[in-house]
Order: sequence, then C-alpha cells, then structure tokens
Amino acid sequence: MTSLYVSLKTPPFQPNDIRRRQRESAAAAFGINGRWRAPTVCMSLKVEAPENATKSDGVVLKSKEVMETDARVIVGTYARSPVVLESGKGCKLYDVEGKEYLDMSSGIAVNALGHGDEDWLKAVVDQAGTLTHVSNLYYSIPQVELAKRLVDSSFADRVFFSNSGTEANEAAIKFARKFQRHSNPDSKEPATEFISFTNCFHGRTMGALALTSKEHYRTPFQPVMPGVTFAEYGNIQATKDLIKPGKTAAIQCGLGRTGYLWAHEAYGVFPDIMTLAKPLAGGLPIGAVLLTERVASSMAYGDHGSTFAGSPLVCKAALAVLNKISNPNFLNSVSKKGLYLKDILEQKLGKNSHVKEIRGSGLIVGIELDVSATPLVDACRDSGLLILTAGKGNVVRLVPPLIITEQELDRAVEIMCQTLPALDVNVSS
Repeated sequence: MTSLYVSLKTPPFQPNDIRRRQRESAAAAFGINGRWRAPTVCMSLKVEAPENATKSDGVVLKSKEVMETDARVIVGTYARSPVVLESGKGCKLYDVEGKEYLDMSSGIAVNALGHGDEDWLKAVVDQAGTLTHVSNLYYSIPQVELAKRLVDSSFADRVFFSNSGTEANEAAIKFARKFQRHSNPDSKEPATEFISFTNCFHGRTMGALALTSKEHYRTPFQPVMPGVTFAEYGNIQATKDLIKPGKTAAIQCGLGRTGYLWAHEAYGVFPDIMTLAKPLAGGLPIGAVLLTERVASSMAYGDHGSTFAGSPLVCKAALAVLNKISNPNFLNSVSKKGLYLKDILEQKLGKNSHVKEIRGSGLIVGIELDVSATPLVDACRDSGLLILTAGKGNVVRLVPPLIITEQELDRAVEIMCQTLPALDVNVSS
C-alpha cells in the first residue's frame, strides 16, 4: 500500500492527468477481455489539515484561499465582507477559523428562526427523504397545505408561489395588468402604470427593477419597463394626486418581523395583491403572491408559471416557519423585544452626534446617520457583530433572527456603542 500526501497549494494531478489515470484504472480493473479482476494496488490519501478549516473536495481551505478562489470562479456582482462563514446555531455564526459572530443580519432578514432550528431541520430532512420536486404539472400535498395556511391567516383567497421576492414582484406586475385588462374589456388602453416610492428596492429582474427608485441599480440596464412613477415615501397626499383612474394599475405596498404577521395589519389597510418571500422558508428559496379572488379570477391557465416554485421540500420548510411565527405569543415576543431594542439604542447611541434618528417596528430597526454607515458596519464585524447598511448607505439596518434574546440584544448594542468612534475616523479622513 502506498500513501500520498496532498499539498494544500498544488493538486496531486492536473485534470487531464486525472482523466487519463481513471481510464488506466478502468482498463486495469476489467482487463483486456472486459472481465473483472481485483485491483492489485490500493492508495490511501492522507491530508494534513490545519485546525479550524473547511474541506472542499478533500482539499483543506481557509478564508484567504476561499476568497481567492471565489474571485477566480464567481461573477463579480457581490462586494462581499471578508468573512467565510461555515456554521451557525441560533443567533450565532462561526467562520472557518472558528471566530464567533452575533448575527443581527439574518441573511438579509431571511433566517427568522435563526440557524439550525430543530423543527425546521426535521421538516426539511423528513421531506428530503420523501419527495423534493415534481414541478407544477402535478399536485403535491405540502404546496396545498402551505397555500391553505397562508389564505387562512391573511386577507387573501388564493396564492401563487415563486422562487424569490423579485419573482413574486414580477408576478404581481403581470397579475395587476391582467386584472385591469380583464376588468375593462372594452378599453382600448387599459391601465398599465404603476406607482412606487422613493428610496426603495424591489428586486433585480426587469419589472421589479423598474419599480426600484435607486438609479444606480437601474441605469446600467436601461431601458427598463416604462409606466412607473415614483412618489415621495410617506407623502400620502402626493401619492393620491398621482393615482389616475384608467391609468394606474397598482401601487406597491414581512412576515412577523414588525410584531404583526403581516405589516399592513398595523395600519388597517388590506391590499388586493401582496408579495412576500425572505423569511417564509427559513433560508430556502421561496416567494409568494397573495391575491383576492377578484384579482385571481382574471388569470387563466398558462398566464404565468414556474418550474421550481412551490416544491414539496421548500413548502414543507415554509410550513415549519409559518407555524412558529404565526403563534400570537411568538408575535408578542417580537413586539416586546423590538421595543426593548429601540429603548437601549436610544440610551446608548441616541446622543451620539452622528445619529439622526432611530426608527423601526418590531425587530426591523434603522439607525440613520449623518455619515456613511460602512465604517461602523466594518468595525462591528471585526468585533464579532454582523449588521447591515440600508437607505443611501447612511442607515444601519438591524434585522436579527426573531428568536434573539434580550441578553443578545444587549451584547449587540454594547458592541455598536464601543465601535462608534469608527464614524469619527471616517469624518476626519
């Protein structure tokens, strides 16, 4: 028996060499006449790995190597933070070197139940061992169960599933236009226009992009879908003035994060169409459009569809999430922790000269600054806290897992308080 020690930097064989050796091994194993014969040589691979590293195809990788490989093989559309995350539990994440981070970002508000929730994990594993995908050519039980739960807990009469938030918004655009055409069959020019709001983001596909006000997202891909007007966010009268009967097809309007199951409930407003995505499947890709029967009745077979959407695996995961989040006690705890978070932020950060406003509802909180938030985000990351930016880059966005404890919120605010001087360095430079 021979042993081969694999270098971390140099592969033992080049790709062409591997294929040649595979052919030689096959020939040796079966013989010239095609009969099987036992191999006479075996090889053991022994790789000496540094501690706190992750393995990829038997090769040990550390953060620097992972990031360098990423730069070579992945399209450069993401300005990633220099962290390679490997595992997580609850509200904690760990990188490949073993450093712990308190997660106040939730994968951009996706991991509502944190990392490794036991009920979510059981639902996913059980369903993966039963049935994962069949397409929408056939019925599947988890999809019907999830649709029924969403209808029973909302204003909606029907649901359309997609794979992401931007896909859900694309579907909503189509549904709104089809509804206007269906409702006004004699109109030569049915309503096709949309009203969106300033400083918003609705997705990166072409329709959702047209509804996104931030020009740096839209400009490289002009022309986008026409017929969109942007109203000043929060200005109700200006929005009313922009609505034109016979022209406006729709206005764009969370799942548990505000302390309500649906954010619109806090304002007594009930939409005809509502899109959702991020936390619904606890980290697996899903989107959904909730519609009233009045709107849904305008859609016919073939008007819209998706190959992957509403798969048994993803819907089973979403059921596990929805069952927990929709519990009134769970929602009450989100409201309580949200008030607690805003209170300690006001106490510890509110008097800082760079802090203009602390706002939010439930566990979606923004801290508006008079400077870029990036230096603070970077300093927090270096200190073991993951937070996000928002707005025009001058807002700190806090969207922790909804299961976070008050003790963990205390720790997060303590780290932010300790790293606030990073904002002064930004100004002086």
